[in-house]
Amino acid sequence: MKILYFAWLRSKIGVPTETVDLPAEVATVGDLVEWLKTRSPRHAEALANSKVVKVAVNQEHVPYDHPIAATDEVALFPPVTGG
Repeated sequence: MKILYFAWLRSKIGVPTETVDLPAEVATVGDLVEWLKTRSPRHAEALANSKVVKVAVNQEHVPYDHPIAATDEVALFPPVTGG
């Protein structure tokens, strides 16, 4: 799975993208975020407050209960504001 990080998530984690092999128990976006927190202290800090981390799967905004597959592209980013 390809994971993309944007804005301050990219800065805190230290990489713009990662390609990962998911454990079998990771089936939803929420599972993925929880699993990513275990990858490093930087991941844990950046993803500590999941309420402020938005997710897109294959360029579509999705909720944390959205199912994921190994072939998906997942983007994580902070809330976007505009006017």
